[in-house]
Amino acid sequence: MIEEICQKAKVASVHMAELSAEQKNIALDQMANALEANVELILAANKRDVEVAKGKKLKTSLLDRLMLDHKKVQNMAKELREIIVLADPIGTILSSYTHANGLVIDQVCVPLGVVGVIYESRPNVTADAAGICIKAGNAVILRGGSDALASNLAIEEVLRAALLGTDVPVDAIQVVVSTDRKDVEKLMSMREYVDVLIPRGGADLIKTVIEKAKIPVIETGTGNCHIYIEEDADLEMATPLIINAKIQRPGVCNSAEKLLVHDKIAKSYIPKIVAELQKNGVEVRGDQKTCQIMPSIKVATEQDWYTEYLDLRIGIKVVENLKEAITHINKYGTKHSEAIITHDVTKATRFLQEIDASAVYWNASTRFTDGNQFGLGAEIGISTQKLHARGPMSIQHLTTTKYIIKGNGQIRK
Repeated sequence: MIEEICQKAKVASVHMAELSAEQKNIALDQMANALEANVELILAANKRDVEVAKGKKLKTSLLDRLMLDHKKVQNMAKELREIIVLADPIGTILSSYTHANGLVIDQVCVPLGVVGVIYESRPNVTADAAGICIKAGNAVILRGGSDALASNLAIEEVLRAALLGTDVPVDAIQVVVSTDRKDVEKLMSMREYVDVLIPRGGADLIKTVIEKAKIPVIETGTGNCHIYIEEDADLEMATPLIINAKIQRPGVCNSAEKLLVHDKIAKSYIPKIVAELQKNGVEVRGDQKTCQIMPSIKVATEQDWYTEYLDLRIGIKVVENLKEAITHINKYGTKHSEAIITHDVTKATRFLQEIDASAVYWNASTRFTDGNQFGLGAEIGISTQKLHARGPMSIQHLTTTKYIIKGNGQIRK
């Protein structure tokens, strides 16, 4: 079954590479219309998934990822339409020159081919990933988590039906039905058919894909994101910024998981921010100095500093200076999104330069690390690696290049 899906995707990818921007845009518009027209079908399937998840006592933050409503389905359609207006990267000449021997050499942007996306819980990824891959001229194989299987299959049914009558082949979008791990591992070995894998999910999923895949992987990392409060920070600005970064959507990878506070303001500021966090239902854990200031909170373990909570929980650590903050973040962070709050340009510049992450912020919430928020359109993931793509990945990151060489009889001597 997995091999058959991969074979179909490979055939579809050949046709995808031939399509014009207009042909792909027409298909994307049909897909968006179909999502809106079939919202009740999608929500009925999602309701079944949610009921099963509640029976398994899935934590609230993960239920938030899984649950769809009319607004979320409309947003899925909206994001497909936002992809339509993006410039098509395929065929773009990135460089062009004439060699001394007369050869005209062009470096041209082309599709990757077949993209496999392995993800957890979020049904909206099914539509987003399909749309981004199609715009970039790729076929996509989607393997979502078992928690969202009914939702993903309903979305696939709607999107594939929408492709009928367009120039985009139906098999450009396929969802893997099997929840058997052996089938997932087989997908990860289909090097003959699949050109790249993109894992989206928790640390365990990403680790498994990286270790077992025989196909190139674009690593989308977990988000153990930090906010560092310098001694000169505007604390009236800092507090709502931290609350936004932590509680707006605690179950997503760009939410703040750790707070570092300069020692000189720790005694005055930590009680205020802890009170505000607790008022919003956040469990606070702290290092020794933080617990001395706030004896009622839990002591953070060494494992806490490495952990992406994806929940209403945060760790607080007191640091002596900027150097200690940078060292801590580079040791425990996941190279996702990190922020500093300060008025000092020199300190901010040093933080932005020395922090090893795909997105670094000065006086802004980490929640902005998102393809849509960056103006890239819907995203397929946040890459935390350093090769090919880093940060939010949209259509331009799902391409590669090809050299096209034109001559008039040249031979190498």
